[in-house]
Amino acid sequence: MKNRHINHVTVLGSGVMGSGIACLLAGAGINVLMLDMPVTELTEAEKANGLTLDNKAVRNRNAQMHLDKALKSNPSPIYDKAFASRISVGNFEDDLDKIKNSDWVIEVIVERLDIKNQMFDKVEKLRKPGTLVTTNTSGIPVHLMSEGRSEDFQKHFCGTHFFNPPRYLRLFEIIPGPKTDPEVIDFFTRFSDLFLGKQPVLAKDTPGFIGNRIGVYSMAKVMELGQELGLTVEEVDTLTGSILGRPKTGTFKLADLVGLDTAAKVTKGLQENAKNDQMVNDLKDSKVMNFLLENNFLGDKSGKGFYYKERDVEGNTNRFALDLNTLEYRPLERNNLDVIGRAKQAGGTRNQLAVLLSDKGKHGDLIRKHLASLFAYVSQRIPEISDNLYSIDDGMKTGYAWKYGPFETWDLIGVQKGIELIQSEGFQVADWVKELQNSGVVSFYNVNQNGTKEFYDVESKVFKEIPGQGSFIILDNIRKTKEVWKNAEAVIEDLGDDVINLEFRSKMNSIGGGVIQGIQKAIDLAEKDYKGLVIGNQADNFSVGANLAMIMMMAAEQDWFELNMAIKTFQDTMMRVRYSNIPVVVAPHGMTLGGGCEISLHADKIVAAAETYMGLVEVGVGVIPGGGGTKEMTRRVGMTFEKDDVKTNRLRDAYMNIAMGKVGTSAYEVKNMGYIRDTDVIVMNKDRQIAEAKKHVILLSDAGYTKPIAEKVKVLGKNAMGMFYVGSDQMEAGNYISAHDQLIANKLGYVMTGGNLSEASEVSEQYLLDLEREAFLSLCGERKTLQRIEHMLKTGKPLRN
Repeated sequence: MKNRHINHVTVLGSGVMGSGIACLLAGAGINVLMLDMPVTELTEAEKANGLTLDNKAVRNRNAQMHLDKALKSNPSPIYDKAFASRISVGNFEDDLDKIKNSDWVIEVIVERLDIKNQMFDKVEKLRKPGTLVTTNTSGIPVHLMSEGRSEDFQKHFCGTHFFNPPRYLRLFEIIPGPKTDPEVIDFFTRFSDLFLGKQPVLAKDTPGFIGNRIGVYSMAKVMELGQELGLTVEEVDTLTGSILGRPKTGTFKLADLVGLDTAAKVTKGLQENAKNDQMVNDLKDSKVMNFLLENNFLGDKSGKGFYYKERDVEGNTNRFALDLNTLEYRPLERNNLDVIGRAKQAGGTRNQLAVLLSDKGKHGDLIRKHLASLFAYVSQRIPEISDNLYSIDDGMKTGYAWKYGPFETWDLIGVQKGIELIQSEGFQVADWVKELQNSGVVSFYNVNQNGTKEFYDVESKVFKEIPGQGSFIILDNIRKTKEVWKNAEAVIEDLGDDVINLEFRSKMNSIGGGVIQGIQKAIDLAEKDYKGLVIGNQADNFSVGANLAMIMMMAAEQDWFELNMAIKTFQDTMMRVRYSNIPVVVAPHGMTLGGGCEISLHADKIVAAAETYMGLVEVGVGVIPGGGGTKEMTRRVGMTFEKDDVKTNRLRDAYMNIAMGKVGTSAYEVKNMGYIRDTDVIVMNKDRQIAEAKKHVILLSDAGYTKPIAEKVKVLGKNAMGMFYVGSDQMEAGNYISAHDQLIANKLGYVMTGGNLSEASEVSEQYLLDLEREAFLSLCGERKTLQRIEHMLKTGKPLRN
């Protein structure tokens, strides 16, 4: 089928994965039917209400209960709670025939082949021809679920393995069966990328597929090495966490999160099913793991694993870790490892790895042995689990949230040094790597002159372009060859087709003088020689906001002239983003806070990643938004005034979002808050974001873009201001907020109602900017504001004083 569409999906199974997948699909605009077992007993509450086992709500209780639990969980599995209306629930006995209405049926039931096959027997009879049927199994051979079935079923059947949690982990493994139609594989590759925001990875039907085959081995081996070297769980987690570009959970905390019973089961399953995998079968039985399993210490799910926490009689949370030698719990140790400090000072992942590998102590031993075993293992898995190395890297980056895949990490060390490391630790490197080395090839990847990433193809022994890059713009690949201008905090790159991009390069992409200069320069260049400008980057977060250290220094020294000029320059720059002669498209993603939000608010168009966490959070450091954010939300609210009875309600909602420092936890929540408009765009796949933003610059330009005309802003004056003042008085009197919080709230209300105006009026944007800047500066003069800024800089958390 050339044009296949997914409008309705049936999810078979409503557990953690089933409900998570249902929520993801609903977030993508798809109607979902989620089924589970009917209940066999009434609860006491159901009995009291006179319900029977024939009642529909009773029979569907399992699925509904799991959905309700998912929707209450944090972080949320769904982009917007309102999208849950797209999910209906049922049970296997009453509702399975409804799969005839589905375009895709995905099985997410218990990991037992016999039970899965019983379910597929029923599905085969009820599905309409051409319906896609897939399994979310994490390890059962896919071919065992399709063999012997009809030709149409087998053509449309494959494995589609999501990783938990489905919303946040981007890996989508596609595992063809023996007779799967290639068009089905092509469809899922495109659909998962465009509509679900996933990284599709084609895997072979081998034990653990790709992600779990590599990830489980790596985790089990590190745990084994940590015990052999006499390291604590805290040391191991510190050494295998963020310093390697991996989640800060490290290894033992990750095992607790996954579930120790699950980790042990998957490891044992690999050993039983991958008989020819010597490295997996060489993993030693762990007395520590056996102790934990025997005592039902299963990690986070049971409340105790390698770590646990408890509250004392005074309400303080105390944390404990397992001693790997005594098998007794002791207070958690906060280790500041010397080698980690030295590695961080070296700067850059390549230099950090060099420091870690050169350490002569047991900490360096762990890194050397871990990377040696990992490199050896992945080299031996080609072509068993994949024909190409980039699929293995993609699997670990998007399934286990590693910043660098195994082969990318190997490249950072150097192919030759990696081989030497493997051999020095007693492991075997695959023959194809030796052939690569002997041919003079020095890396597994390179970037060609067109900025396209290439990989070493094991079969042909030549470099080939990684497929699918035509839809992406990867800034790392073009920065060296397409750079137009740069300073210490920003880079301007030529994206082609007369569009340039401004990329923040400051620490955490904070906004200081260098970034402001970069915005001005980019607009200067674009107005002269280009169609328009994208402001975007591909760091973990778009921007955490203004450079607080600079603000604190000026305020502490009471250099009010310089601080006023800095804020005025920021405001003027935001207004230039709004009123330039070329279209400016901003591409926020991840944390987009404070000033990052303000830049987005002034764009001609926002192209936001679905995972965008945006908010005006300045109250957390004792000030109000001072870069045009307060003005802009006042302007937007004023544009919606239609009836007298809703004016103050709409203003109040915008005011409360700022006063509470609320952050939307998805682009859809941000849209509900009014920071993203109906005319803006939300993309599911962050990798497509820069290319999509560029496309919209061109569309705006080719449509005959003209500079917007400034219009007056409607404000409500003293009556609305009084409402806010009364509210803050009541909150302070009830001890819900401090006197300092009340001061901030009143300053915010003063600006958003237009200041000292006796009645509703229309004012200029500059009038509101001046009020905003005056309020910001006056709050910077408060001692408690400086305390809040200092606390934020030290801890990264807001202080209420």
